[in-house]
Amino acid sequence: MNVLKLAAFSQNGKGGNPAGVAFYDDMPAETEMLRIAKEVGYSETAFFVKQGDGWRVRYFAPEMEVPFCGHATIALGAALGERFGIGEYKLFLNDSTITVRAERLGDNVFAATLHSPATHSEDVPKDYLDKVLASFHLTPASLDPAFPPRFASAGAKHLILFLKERQMLADMNYPFDEVRALMSEQGLVTISLLWRESDDVFHSRNAFASGGVYEDPATGAAAAALAGYLRDIGWNGPTSFTILQGEDMGVPSRLIVSYTPEAGRSVAVSGETRYIEE
Repeated sequence: MNVLKLAAFSQNGKGGNPAGVAFYDDMPAETEMLRIAKEVGYSETAFFVKQGDGWRVRYFAPEMEVPFCGHATIALGAALGERFGIGEYKLFLNDSTITVRAERLGDNVFAATLHSPATHSEDVPKDYLDKVLASFHLTPASLDPAFPPRFASAGAKHLILFLKERQMLADMNYPFDEVRALMSEQGLVTISLLWRESDDVFHSRNAFASGGVYEDPATGAAAAALAGYLRDIGWNGPTSFTILQGEDMGVPSRLIVSYTPEAGRSVAVSGETRYIEE
């Protein structure tokens, strides 16, 4: 099995979310990709083949296929940049076409910027929200009233929950099977818990029970969905911001997000990468 292993959204050569990147001449069968994703053991592995003027990409977590994965796309962008040169690459996903741009930061050090699928968001049914909050040992009073809970999507569906206090984020814990069932009920990829440090710095933790992983240390798809959410609720903060994630896991990660005012438009998410030494 020839799978490149990179961490995306790393900081100064440390941290980041591990992803598998697998080049193929022909796309493997779904059962084979799921088997490999389980064997690799990361939250996602990206499988891709050359197709026309771009690359056909599919993402698999250990338990399921994911329609879009940000950190694996950043890792893929770095791998493409290393093999074929810096620049922009077109990616054909299951339901959309996106781009990723590779950039060289130094000798064998790459960064990448993805442009996400279109964004949208919607209200969360109260009974469902109450069940999720209870599972995370939270109540409606735990939430920051400036940021209403919503489902948000940018190629994959997430639940956005802003907490009042940083300590609540640090204390995140939940019953895995119970939350996995709740996520399956609404087709969620992650539940994104956030705390606002300032108007341009957010801290995040992402539960990924739906994919068979307790927590993701960096989630580019959720970052893009967050930008679309902020745009939809009329957020007056800057249109570029930083997400710090993975700190409470001991895997510090940094995601740089930028978006335009037009509703639904693609969101740019950038990050550094590093190879994982085993």
